[in-house]
Amino acid sequence: MKRTQLLVVGGGPAGLAAAALAAQRGVETMLVDEQPRPGGQIYRSGGFTSSTLDRLLGESRRHGAELVTAFEHSGAVYRPRTSVWHLDPDGEAGLLVRDAQGAGASETIRAERIVLATGAMERPVAFAGWTLPGVMNAGAAQILLKSSALVPEGRVVLAGSGPLLLLVATQILEAGGRIAALLETAPRNMNAAALRRLPRAGRGWREIARGIGFYRYLQRRGVPVHFDVDGLVAEGTGALGAVCWQSGGVTHRLPADLLLVHFGVIPVTHATRAIGADHVWDQAQQAWRPRLDEFGATSVSRYAVAGDAGGIGGAQAAEVSGRLVALDAAARLGPMSRDERDRLAAPLHKKWNAATAVRPLLDALYPPPAFAADPADDIVVCRCEGVTAARIREAARRGCTGPNQLKAFTRCGMGPCQGRQCGPVVQALIAAVHGRPIETIPPMRVRPPLRALSVGDLARIARADSDEAY
Repeated sequence: MKRTQLLVVGGGPAGLAAAALAAQRGVETMLVDEQPRPGGQIYRSGGFTSSTLDRLLGESRRHGAELVTAFEHSGAVYRPRTSVWHLDPDGEAGLLVRDAQGAGASETIRAERIVLATGAMERPVAFAGWTLPGVMNAGAAQILLKSSALVPEGRVVLAGSGPLLLLVATQILEAGGRIAALLETAPRNMNAAALRRLPRAGRGWREIARGIGFYRYLQRRGVPVHFDVDGLVAEGTGALGAVCWQSGGVTHRLPADLLLVHFGVIPVTHATRAIGADHVWDQAQQAWRPRLDEFGATSVSRYAVAGDAGGIGGAQAAEVSGRLVALDAAARLGPMSRDERDRLAAPLHKKWNAATAVRPLLDALYPPPAFAADPADDIVVCRCEGVTAARIREAARRGCTGPNQLKAFTRCGMGPCQGRQCGPVVQALIAAVHGRPIETIPPMRVRPPLRALSVGDLARIARADSDEAY
């Protein structure tokens, strides 16, 4: 079995910052990343010319390039196209490594410390027609746009809420696409909860100004923006044909070829749940997140979390948290004293507070829509197993009290995604039937493999003859 001192999982801003600083401080470090190039979703690029990328990504492109360069010169080992399919609390990780042609081989590695920088995922919301061809997440469209220069064609509608929805709309227009409408589930004016958080958010004025700029840009480009959207429906036979919604007491219908939806992001917690780490319910973000200390350490002694996987904060906060995790790893593994760690961490904690100052305002501005927790009975909630909301409600009425028990009633959550897409909706449905607070319903239990793994991949596990480190 091969070994390393520090294993970092994820090549986004948090993972890159953590791996680079740890390696620079003398920690033997390896970063594994599912993507072929470092950068993560935020700094992903590759499909456009340099000038177009500058227009699409702006300042973030330059900063991302600097972050990647610092990592590449840090001495950390980089393993692209590598998925983690198993994690043990004692620091053993099962890796699936694929070459450029897609052929895979599995191996195991033991690390003295593991940093999970697995980021966030778009909040899944089951609404009428969400499984139709022509309906996809806005983040997926952004991946295709950044990595392959694929610009949406036809009548494109964006629906949901949150800053990413505005960013994707802007990027599509900048890349030469057209947008028929943007449907915002949040109201046009700030609600009372958001107004209360406005004073503290002042330190994040740049992000606020950026969001206002997005709206103004859409107005200049003539994109109709509808606020306070409810009752979203994707219509079509075999494929999307139109989008329906209610707004201002009026029902609207718009022909559409592509519907891009986004309802905010939530932490990716499959890995932290797999190792048995303690989690807490984040009421503001309406999602589970791991319980962490000020340096990102979990309740499992060898593991830490950096970035949005520990709670949604954005790219700047993720980068800072990666450096905090790296300092703690250096102190735990020997190259650095705890006093030095604390001295270097003090300004980073201030930067993290500044980077997350706007987050409470965003959480209040863009809550999940009411229909996210109350899908109609005939809507498919678990796409993997074809389980409808009616079957989940019926199982709950028959005595099912949680998502894990629901697997025995309906097989909901037992497909390839292991509850990634249905888990939050299932939790809300069970809570509603039993009249309980949503935070009293536990998340789905996670079992290996964390990623799809063939029997052939498993059979080819490569075990080193010696314990030499990379």
